[in-house]
Parts: sequence; C-alpha cells; structure tokens
Amino acid sequence: MPSIRAAGTVPWRHRAGALEVALVHRPKYDDWSWTKGKLDADELWQVAAVRETLEETGLHVRLGMPLPPTAYRVLDRTGHPATKQVRYWAATVVGGVGSLENEIDEVVWLDVPGTHDRLDYAHDRQQLRAIQRADLSGTLDTWPLVVVRHGRAVPRSAYKGGRDWLRPLNAVGERQARALIPLLAAYGVSALYSSTSERCVATLVPYAQAIGTEIHLRQQLSEESFARKGGHRVVKTMEHLLDAAEPVAICGHGPVLATMIKPLLARVTADGDLAVSARAAITGALDLNLEKGEAFVCHVSGAGVDAKVVAVERIPT
Repeated sequence: MPSIRAAGTVPWRHRAGALEVALVHRPKYDDWSWTKGKLDADELWQVAAVRETLEETGLHVRLGMPLPPTAYRVLDRTGHPATKQVRYWAATVVGGVGSLENEIDEVVWLDVPGTHDRLDYAHDRQQLRAIQRADLSGTLDTWPLVVVRHGRAVPRSAYKGGRDWLRPLNAVGERQARALIPLLAAYGVSALYSSTSERCVATLVPYAQAIGTEIHLRQQLSEESFARKGGHRVVKTMEHLLDAAEPVAICGHGPVLATMIKPLLARVTADGDLAVSARAAITGALDLNLEKGEAFVCHVSGAGVDAKVVAVERIPT
C-alpha cells in the first residue's frame, strides 16, 4: 500500500496559568484537528511541519519536542487506498499575524479539556496527551542544541592545498550546507559555533548568512587541537552552551563528536518513551558516529546544572 507523508505541529502557550493549544477547522471536512500537510519532494519532515503551519494559519512557529506520530488509511488522489503517515512537533509561536490560508477557516486556542472535546479524531488525542504530560513534568518548554557533523569534503587524497584544516566542502557538502538553512530555521537556531576548520565553517555559513549572524569559532573543536590537547576544552564548550540555554548549532568533526555528545547522555530525563529513544540515539551516535552533514537535535529543558535532554532527533541532510 502506498504511503503519503505529512507533517504538522501542535502550537502551545500558557494563559492565566493554563496550558492552551491551537487547533484548526477545515470547512471541506467540517472537522477540528491539528495543522498539517503533505511533504514537498525531497523536503524534510521538520521543514514541512513549519511550512504547513505558516501556510495554513499564518503563524511562524519554532519546533520543540517531537510528538507521537500517527498513521491511518485514506484514499489517494486516484481513489486508491493509502496509508497516511503524519509526524508532529510541539511548537511555539514566534511571529505571524495569523491570517488564514488554504483549507483552514478558523484557528482556536483551547485548554486541554476543551481541546479533548473539540478534536474530531481519536488519534489526534495522542499528541494532546503527550503535550499535557510534558507540561505537567516541566519538560514541555525546551530549546534546541544541534550538533552538526560537517558536510562532505574534498577527500584528503585529492586535496592539493597542503594544510588539512583548509580542505573545503565538495559539491555534496555544499548541498548539505544549503539544506541546513530551512532545517535550523525550523528550530529557531540563533547562535552558531564551529571548529576553525574550513569544512566546518562552510557547513554553517549559508545559515549564518541567511539569518545575518556570526559564527563563533572555537579552535578546541578542530581535529588538530583535539589530537594535541585532548577533549577537556571541548567538554567545557558544551557546558557553556548548556549554561547559555540559547537555540544553538555547533559543528565539529568525526573524531571530536563523541566527546561533544557523551556529556549529554547523563542529562537525559529519567523515564518515558522519549527518554528511552534519546538514550538510544546518543548511544548510537557514540558507537557509530554521525553521518557527514547530519544534524543531531537535542531538545533541552532548563539551563546549567538543571539542563535536561528531553528528546533527540537524528536528521540526515
């Protein structure tokens, strides 16, 4: 059976101490559900979720923790049975005027009981329950710490420049760097850190230019410095990012990534499905490393010694 891929968000906020979420009404079906839509060709799920939310509600959102996915049977455009797979994220509104577009004629913010009663599909209540549990546990409000392995570079055997730290990205790596623009934007990344090596800096340059910000260069993240001096300063850099609690992406090299990622394992929240998958993702990255160009998105609640990793996503570009 063919599969239809779609992505959406559940925007949330607090009003008068109560959790509220946004749901939408589709006049074509006369139903209330979450904002969502189909992925474009070669589009990442996360990028589609943000795009569809903007297109349907006029709201700019920043993605938070992933929510339970949904799969159900529908008819495709030719009238044949298909499975619709929908992935969701919690999201916070960061802009937009809320002008309605496409198939939506109304957006409402309701508290949890009101939303439970208004939703027309039982499977949509999975996401509502997940958001409510996270809110009650104090882990709904998160910020992203994105560890990026640099994109594919010109092979050492083919590089004629002499100094390895100047070795540039190849065409595939340049494409991966461009793909990071909408992905990092979906998470609202505002701070950028990188090894001083060209292939790491170049991986983040397109996004830095897109949002008009600088890249903070850290020599301790380079392969050369790591080989000479070890990982103590790398760990300190990660601790600094956890203290700052700012949406951030940090780009490094394969040999250095384990030292960057390992401290996050002890920060994973105590229990729940997201904690289990977060531990598995971190352990997998430590065992097999990240792919070149991959984004390792850690959703972090709190700051400093209180910072906890709530969820982890591994996203190839």
